[in-house]
Amino acid sequence: MRLEELLQYDSITIQCHDNPDADAIASGFALYWYFQNRGKQVRLVYAGRNRIQKPNLLLMVEKLHIPIEHVEEKGEAQLQAASAAAELLITVDCQYGAGNVTRLPARNVAIIDHHQTEITDVALSEIDPHLGSCSTLVWSMLRDSGCRIEDSKVGTALYYGLYTDTNQFSEIFDPLDMDMRDALPCEKSLITLFRNSNLSLQEMEIAGVAMIRYIYNDDYRYAIIRSQPCDPNILGLISDFLIQVAEVDSCVVYNEIGDGYKFSVRSCIREVQANELASFLAEGIGSGGGHREKAGGFINRALYENVYPTLHSEAFFSQRLNDYFDNCRIIYAGEYEIDLSDMRRYRKKPVHAGYVEAAHILPIGTPVTVRTLEGDVDMTVEEDLIIMIGIRGEVYPNHRENFEKNYTVTGEPYRLSGARPRGKSGVYEPMIHNRATGEVMKLAAHAGSCIAKGGSHIHAKELTERVKVFTAWDEEKYMLGRKGDFLAVRCDDRHDIYVVEREIFFETYTPA
Repeated sequence: MRLEELLQYDSITIQCHDNPDADAIASGFALYWYFQNRGKQVRLVYAGRNRIQKPNLLLMVEKLHIPIEHVEEKGEAQLQAASAAAELLITVDCQYGAGNVTRLPARNVAIIDHHQTEITDVALSEIDPHLGSCSTLVWSMLRDSGCRIEDSKVGTALYYGLYTDTNQFSEIFDPLDMDMRDALPCEKSLITLFRNSNLSLQEMEIAGVAMIRYIYNDDYRYAIIRSQPCDPNILGLISDFLIQVAEVDSCVVYNEIGDGYKFSVRSCIREVQANELASFLAEGIGSGGGHREKAGGFINRALYENVYPTLHSEAFFSQRLNDYFDNCRIIYAGEYEIDLSDMRRYRKKPVHAGYVEAAHILPIGTPVTVRTLEGDVDMTVEEDLIIMIGIRGEVYPNHRENFEKNYTVTGEPYRLSGARPRGKSGVYEPMIHNRATGEVMKLAAHAGSCIAKGGSHIHAKELTERVKVFTAWDEEKYMLGRKGDFLAVRCDDRHDIYVVEREIFFETYTPA
């Protein structure tokens, strides 16, 4: 769905979920701003028993002049009046008919949300559960409509919506979230004001009580804490405190919310990347991600009860953490003596790839970040730096000598056709960020096309278990291999061990 499709309606009501948080308010405010600037009659409302009470949200509404109205539950007549005049009702950060939003009468309905899909019978829907906030989804839709946000109040609202929904950006894992964070005009002094008004005395007590009761595993040095219902940021506060305990290498803090469980993950050892652990915990029943040391996620209640109908939440997290540590092998490539007896020999196919000569588009010495769906890759522009774009849009650095040895330049412009799709928003193209100036460019727009010469040989075998490989060129971050992926090693260097995803492997290599 595109925002332009909604411009056919002249009167529009935008509804946040009951007891709205910063992300819902920000998403609704940005849509209000968009439609008002296009001459529409717009209202921004929320319903439910409770009015907005949290100090940071009251400050947000006051300082950013957000015209949000509360529709009290005083009977059908008032609910009818809240939306009857509108031709279109848009629910933001929630889905019309779901349990967390009062059902207002509506002639036409649209949904804009970033949670797991619950409602499937509304044609005008844009739902992307990959994103860290609904604010990001709204920003992306505004951008796709050609609308540039120059109003700092709207920018500050969207920034704060993402900030709160991703635990102060520690749980960001989608590149669109990062793009919005970097692009928005924002009054940072207001963000500081909102942030320092976030914790109530009651929530301080919740955090204190939660830390008294914990589960600890001495073998794997992890801890689990279940908190009472509270703002998701409080989970981050508790986990930040817990990870400082000498005996704790990784921890999970969670609580139950209306439609599932919200959790926060921390790690202080290189063998456990918090973002990867968060993704593992939510696999198949939610979403999770973030950074190497700080991450988090959400588990959908309906999916959880379908897969684990008899398992209470503390047992679930304990079981999943034990599975995580029990069923994974760790390889330190620099010192590992690999056994080739059960590995088959393969050679590289003459596959097409993209390449960018970094010094041709940016000055030597420029610090850059290449943003992809797999994460950010930091580099510094050198004279011989070649930035490669693989068959699935994956990005990795190369150097001229190795590039000329293994690839043939075609002279054709590069066309990005294999980038991985992300949700309903389509394909995410790799972006290159100049960290010195803030300039952002699409990497593929500067890329030429090349073909792998083929002939380079490796040994490889299909994985039957999860494996973490600390490669010889990066001893701080591991490559994760899942069952079905391939463990590979170069024939001319038995310590050059790495993981190739299954789909990419079969497109790239053939038996020798």
